[in-house]
Amino acid sequence: MERHVQRLLNRVSLVFATAATLSLLHLFFRSSSSSSYCIPSYSPSNPTQPPHHPQTLTLALTPFPRSSCDAASRSFVPLEKRSAKLRSSAAWRSHVASLSAAVFSPLRALRLLSNSSRVLCVSAGAGQSVAALRDSGVADVTGVDLLDFPPLVSRADPHNLPFFDGVFDLAFTPGLAGALFPTRFAAEMERTVRQGGAIALALEWWPSSLSPPSLSEARTEGIWALFRRSSILEVRNVTLVGSETTLIIMRNNGNSTT
Repeated sequence: MERHVQRLLNRVSLVFATAATLSLLHLFFRSSSSSSYCIPSYSPSNPTQPPHHPQTLTLALTPFPRSSCDAASRSFVPLEKRSAKLRSSAAWRSHVASLSAAVFSPLRALRLLSNSSRVLCVSAGAGQSVAALRDSGVADVTGVDLLDFPPLVSRADPHNLPFFDGVFDLAFTPGLAGALFPTRFAAEMERTVRQGGAIALALEWWPSSLSPPSLSEARTEGIWALFRRSSILEVRNVTLVGSETTLIIMRNNGNSTT
């Protein structure tokens, strides 16, 4: 009786093992055959894509591919082309124009910026400040941030700038408020700007109705405490991309403190 039961169990196990093997083989050959016949976004065998749109540069409407064929049919868009599309947008042009009027025009009026100046933009983001300076005629402009944004912004740590001492005439940043180590951030800006050169900061500004009366004085003292090798030339409230901003302009005094 026990032998009969054992034979029955062995036969059942063999049947299940065979069925599982056949199922795996079926899935394997099915996936291989389907991936071999994925049709790209445009080919002669795909007449649904019109010939005058060979490979679209826009992303697909679905956020994630639902199959290997979906992923294979997506066109790769180089970062340079995506950057060019962003630079052609109305929001980009508005930001660049706002920087030119609110930040760089006052620097030219103070004779701290000219077309021959060597300028460093720290925490440059997508490079709007770099574009604004180049559009105004400044040829030697370097933009850096933690993430690169070619061709305007290169990758570099604002707390450890990869430049020699005193190689720039002007350094500008809108990113001091977001610095992880403000003291190091400020020291690197002062180090890379020559003696007699300028440093410009764009900081968010709150109306007096929303802040203490001594906010402006306290903020100025805080900036002076960070930039001990520089003297403050001018503090003004400007409108930058529709937001109230404080523009602080300083002169680098070299090794001396004020």
